[in-house]
Amino acid sequence: MRRPRPTLDSLAQVTAPEPASSADVSRDLSIGSLTLPRGFENLAEHGELMDVVITALDEVERELSEAVSNADQLADHTSRHLLEAGGKRIRPLLTILSALVGDPGVRTGQVGEVAAAVRSAAVVMELTHLATLYHDDVMDEAPVRRGAPAAHQVWGNSIAILAGDLIFARASLLMASLGPEAVAIQARTFERLVMGQLWETVGPTEDDDPLDHYLRVIGGKTGSLIAAAGQLGAHFGGCDAATVGLLEEYGEKVGMAFQLADDVIDLTSSSHASGKTPGTDLRERVPTLPVLLLRQVAAGDSADAASASAALELVDGPLDTDEQLSAAVAAVSAHPVIGQAWEITRGWSADAVRALAPLPDSPVKGALVAFAEYVVDRES
Repeated sequence: MRRPRPTLDSLAQVTAPEPASSADVSRDLSIGSLTLPRGFENLAEHGELMDVVITALDEVERELSEAVSNADQLADHTSRHLLEAGGKRIRPLLTILSALVGDPGVRTGQVGEVAAAVRSAAVVMELTHLATLYHDDVMDEAPVRRGAPAAHQVWGNSIAILAGDLIFARASLLMASLGPEAVAIQARTFERLVMGQLWETVGPTEDDDPLDHYLRVIGGKTGSLIAAAGQLGAHFGGCDAATVGLLEEYGEKVGMAFQLADDVIDLTSSSHASGKTPGTDLRERVPTLPVLLLRQVAAGDSADAASASAALELVDGPLDTDEQLSAAVAAVSAHPVIGQAWEITRGWSADAVRALAPLPDSPVKGALVAFAEYVVDRES
């Protein structure tokens, strides 16, 4: 049964709360109990379409809760920990929108209900994402995730890892109900996720170009799952093979753009806008796009080489105090490589938009295009 369609009055009230704290800085689109990530605002202009999307997301949220439930109290608490901490649900939303591309009424926005198989695929995408977060936080020794203590901080490394394994097991069980092709997609995606983490852990070899290596890492860790969301949504939405391929390509490239933008925002955004301390990646010695470009420039003979070397002295030096970190952030964010980093990032976003070019114009296509453009035009 559909939830009541948003009225014009209620849509007029769909505005971001005023930024009173770091929790408010995302400025997402809130309707009732659900929140749509920024970039999808134009969906609110199409009442029938918005109704279908919100109803599907409501069901996905309910099914997520059911999927992680466990009779064992410890397993239940640990599995729910990050799910109940929140999250934007970008992967489920992209799964649903990709499915709606195949709806006969997509051009006008007069679409039908989202199929149960699509919702199940959306649940699997979010469960798989959640499972990787448990593991990532152990490997990165991250203290906080989604505003809550990371699972390993509460239960220890072993329990956190096992909780991630359990969530992935539930995702696999649900995917098995969707057939062998879906299972194969999930298996290939998980292989890419693991390989991305492995490549990040061991770093580039002497024969690797560090930037190419980094792009492979984020393609595995971020692009792969968003690509799978597009692929599975389109597949179970009844799209033809060519359209499935387009939405898989879109997901891969928008995922790359999102992660690369995060790299730049970590250095250029204020703590008020991003909700975290600028330079977090620098302090954790995580190689990101601006620093990799800085190393390229420092190794060359351009006019910017000297300033790049000076900035790297701060980046590679001690970053224990806030003053040391602020100096390093200021040096990198003021360097021309930031402009180069944004150019590369916007290239991935533009490629994602171009992947959608063969699709007929529709409110759904418009939302996907707007999201690709938003990810490189944000402050957090």
